[in-house]
Amino acid sequence: LSVLTGFETNNKYEIKNTLGQMVYFASEDTDFCTRNCCGPSRPFTLRIIDNLGHEVITLQRPLRCSSCCFPCCLQELEVQAPPGTPVGYVVQNWHPCLPKFTIQNEQRMDILKITGPCVVCSCCEDIHFEVKSVDETATVGRISKQWTGFVREACTDADNFGITFPVDLDVKMKAVMIGACFLIDFMFFEHTANKKQRTGVWQ
Repeated sequence: LSVLTGFETNNKYEIKNTLGQMVYFASEDTDFCTRNCCGPSRPFTLRIIDNLGHEVITLQRPLRCSSCCFPCCLQELEVQAPPGTPVGYVVQNWHPCLPKFTIQNEQRMDILKITGPCVVCSCCEDIHFEVKSVDETATVGRISKQWTGFVREACTDADNFGITFPVDLDVKMKAVMIGACFLIDFMFFEHTANKKQRTGVWQ
């Protein structure tokens, strides 16, 4: 519908486990003006619903600057589970070249770091955002934007992502990792009405 009309519609996602079984469904909750005036930088509420129709996680992104030219007002995402109870945050860190984020718990303590590539685009291969320890000496997981083929990449705004993290990671931080995946999608892989897509931290 977005491709045919030129107007941005609410994003929707299926969240599946490693067996391909759908465990959650996520839907963006924003109005028409916000989506089409603010584009990929728009504030949003994303509601994650289980297979019984219960909202189990809520993601809230305020309106912030989308360029590293403004280091005092970078992107942030709050993760609530259950809705109304913050369990963590995804905070963009300033860096002149790389997409960098910090995963924080509900007390705003740093738990993990995320580092992406300098140029967030590729052809015929996946794009990886490495999940690292707080001191960034060890890689403990990965958020990957998966290559889906020339036709789908060129003609649609549909993307596939994969998330890996330690099995013993706190369940709250797993929810925050899911939130980080959505924030990365909006920041770097969300096409605008003119089909342009961000490729780095400066656009």
